[in-house]
Order: sequence, then C-alpha cells, then structure tokens
Amino acid sequence: MSGTWGCVAALLSLLAGCGAGTPASVTAEIRDASGTVVGSAGFTPRGDDIAVTVAVRGLAPGAHGIHVHESGRCEAPQFLSAGAHFNPSGAPHHGADGEHGHRGDLPNLVVNADGSGRLEAVLPGVTMNGRGHHSLFHVGGTSILIHRDADDLRTAPSGNSGERMACGVIAPPGQ
Repeated sequence: MSGTWGCVAALLSLLAGCGAGTPASVTAEIRDASGTVVGSAGFTPRGDDIAVTVAVRGLAPGAHGIHVHESGRCEAPQFLSAGAHFNPSGAPHHGADGEHGHRGDLPNLVVNADGSGRLEAVLPGVTMNGRGHHSLFHVGGTSILIHRDADDLRTAPSGNSGERMACGVIAPPGQ
C-alpha cells in the first residue's frame, strides 16, 4: 500500500509543478524604426487574463493604436515581421474588449504633449504558460506594436490605425 501512496504523492507533486512554467511577469522593450528604445510593456498573469502596463516616451502626441501581434519578430523599419493581430480565435476586429474582438486588441495609447504616455489594460483569456493558441508564448511568440494613428475600434483588420511605428518582442525570461 505504501508503494501506491508513494506513486500518488509523486503524481500530485508533478501536477503541482505543471504551472511552474508560467513566469510571474515579463517585460518587452519597445523600439522605434531607428532602434531607439521608446518604452516598455509589462505583462503579468491575473487569473485567466493578462494585465498589461505600457509606458512610452518620445512619441508623437495623440492617440495611437496598440496591439499584441501574432509573431515575436520586430524587424525595422516597417515591423511587418510582427504579422497580424494576435487572434487565436479568428474573431473580427472589434476594439479592445477581447471577449468579442482579437485577443491582442488593446485600448488606444494616449500620448501627452511631452511625448510620454501610459496604458493599463487587460488581455482577457490570454495566458503566458507556453501552451495552446491563447498563450503569448506560443510557437513563434508574439510582439507588441504601436501604430501611428488611433484605432477606430471597428475597421478590419487593424482599426485603420496606420503605419507601424514601434515594436517590442514579448518573450519568456531568458530568451
């Protein structure tokens, strides 16, 4: 009987460690087309969602579309390597509510007259566990991208938010 309980205890220990692959948080350094760091984005798991905090400086004042994109590549100057919006559910672009739109849609980033801006938002139903379509760390990774114009929160596929002007790779710690 002790052998059975030993196996059960070992199995429970193994299962308890399954979530250990999810980092407490990650930070993406955001760079413009010239390679200058213009900000950072932090991603922290919160239950079944991810809390996102973005801080930027040196950008043009006004509202800018900002989205998580499907590829973890940020090749300047146009950042086309980042691919389309992170959209594992195949939903239409519908703004920043995640429940009805792309999982990578965020509210517009508002930049002040001094070039600084801050955004706090949530990516609902997104994980950082490296497994499944809804993980920021799926095969190929993801990136965060800032556009020149505001996202109109309705036009497919990217809210008519204009050219891509800054990008940061979202990667697990150590990559």
